[in-house]
Amino acid sequence: MDDGNSITTKLLTLLNVSATKIGKRKRTDDEFVPSEKLNKRKSATFADSTVTFAEKENVAVVTAVEKNESSTAGASAAEDKDELDESEEPSSSSNKYEAHFGLNPSCLSESSRASVEAKSWKTSREKAGKLGSVILSIPQNSEASTSCTTDSDILDNFKTPFVTRQSKQSKNYGELQNDLLSTLSTRKDLYLTSTPLEIRRPTREAIALYALNHVSRKRRRVLKNNERLTKAAKANPDASPLEDVQDQGFTRPSVLILLPFRSSALDWFRALTSHTPPPAYQIENQSRFLSEYGLPDGAVDKLLAAEPGTYPHDHVETFKGNVDDNFRIGVKMTRKTIKLFADFYRCDIIIASPLGLRRSIEKEKNGDYLSSIEVLVIDQMDALTMQNWEHVKFVMSHMNKLPKESHDTDFSRIKPWYLDGHASYLRQSILLSAYETSETRALYNTSLKNVAGKIRTEKRWQPIEVPAGIDQVGVFHPSLSLVLISCQRFVHFDCTSPVDEPEKRFRHFTTQLLPSILKSAVQSTNTIIFIPSSFDFIRVQNYFRKSSGTTYTILSEYSTNQDISRARQAFFKGDKAFLLISERFHFYRRYKIRGVRNIVFYGPPDHPQYFTEFLSHPFLDEGVEPSDVTCKVLFSKYDRFKLERIMGTEAAVELIKSS
Repeated sequence: MDDGNSITTKLLTLLNVSATKIGKRKRTDDEFVPSEKLNKRKSATFADSTVTFAEKENVAVVTAVEKNESSTAGASAAEDKDELDESEEPSSSSNKYEAHFGLNPSCLSESSRASVEAKSWKTSREKAGKLGSVILSIPQNSEASTSCTTDSDILDNFKTPFVTRQSKQSKNYGELQNDLLSTLSTRKDLYLTSTPLEIRRPTREAIALYALNHVSRKRRRVLKNNERLTKAAKANPDASPLEDVQDQGFTRPSVLILLPFRSSALDWFRALTSHTPPPAYQIENQSRFLSEYGLPDGAVDKLLAAEPGTYPHDHVETFKGNVDDNFRIGVKMTRKTIKLFADFYRCDIIIASPLGLRRSIEKEKNGDYLSSIEVLVIDQMDALTMQNWEHVKFVMSHMNKLPKESHDTDFSRIKPWYLDGHASYLRQSILLSAYETSETRALYNTSLKNVAGKIRTEKRWQPIEVPAGIDQVGVFHPSLSLVLISCQRFVHFDCTSPVDEPEKRFRHFTTQLLPSILKSAVQSTNTIIFIPSSFDFIRVQNYFRKSSGTTYTILSEYSTNQDISRARQAFFKGDKAFLLISERFHFYRRYKIRGVRNIVFYGPPDHPQYFTEFLSHPFLDEGVEPSDVTCKVLFSKYDRFKLERIMGTEAAVELIKSS
């Protein structure tokens, strides 16, 4: 992190302005016209009654042309005032927002920042209602609240229709949403480590409501300060500008929602607009959005059209609709309008995929629109890990950085902690995943620096169901710390460092596990080798290619339909003894493989249901007995997340301890 002098130097180089001199003030609001003493523009356009960051203005005496246009400016300013009057709430309900995102956040101090950088956290277990048991982490020497819940502070114009909709749904969903909003209102980071399919919609709607509330509060503060500036300038044109009107970031976007597919963006669009129904709000460019983010006219979704049971339910929910993973869109909130496809520097919410943002940043060589993100949402992290996690890390590396350009910003209105380079310590991150992986936990541990604290939910997994036909001979046995399936077991290899884990796994597989398989006449044919990591998959494939006397074929995420058909047929007929399958292939395709008698997991799968699915594949063929099937799983202590989803939390812990 840069020190104070370095940050000041960068800002002076970038801006070359002085925010304290009235002669060099810049405006960020091209739709609000201050009094004559604060404005030099010859004309103004009022598209809607919200704040943008489009034109810079130097303060000077207004010209005669501006005076002739004062009636138009007054009408627009009146609309802004009406908005404040119509939805003004008691100041006490906005204290939580101001305490965290206001001028002087109470939790932001030198000691709290130092604790975050040193990864010095005080942790405790708490209960958060329907969210269950959570791990609460607060920076050492921090004044942040040690509570994981508080009263939610949602504006009445959002809360009233939301409560009405809640009355029409399941009571459990309503309680979950209320507990989620209470937790988010603490402004702490939140990591939901287990979001089953059945709670995705209510969870998404609650977070969308929170995001809209955040945007609305920020915009209302800007409009209120605009009004104060106008009144102050009219009362005393020669007075110095107000000192407490810092209410903005470097750029306008304050909410970023990262998603894996366009269909996910469509789901979030529906969640956002569920809180802004017509006629209160109008949606611009909705037809274009539905066309680009839905399926083309006349297209049939084969997943939805297939007979029930053809594809697993989770696969249908993940891949139905438009699954393009390259997209980005800006959403602008105004008084009564939601504008889609808004310019990034004029929008409030950015909805994008990590790939879409990365391509945009690399093309423009600039990611300044991420400099002022205050609420970050990353949904379906389990699906993002099946894409390219490097894209997520790339986007995170560009979050809350000092901008490279000024973007016509009024620097006298920027919050002090932005100028100090401390935005990342106040950003609130909301992470959602169906299950935990090492990548998602690492993101939580290293990239979330919120000095208000962070919350991670806990889940104790139960053993998954063993497929029919194996359940009589395959049981989870915690006391023995192994899983018996047709007299086979999990195979442990020693490893003391996660950095060395891939190398030691490969060495154990090639020097011990695979040679023992090749020595067996039964296990050296009709054998599937399931490989979770794409890097490991390439490595094992290269090893098989160089090994003589071993026939094999592969199924990867890059296999064409023709490749898949050829590989499956060769394996089923016995022309190929081994079939190498990557987890990403199964994630995207979900094929049932016939001809399987032996299953080798190079590592436990991230998706626990894949374990049972592959164990069920041998029984697609007639006459197969459980005793004909063998299964081996290679694991280390760093596979705990994966093991507990298969064996159950208690059995996985016992297995790792005994190993």
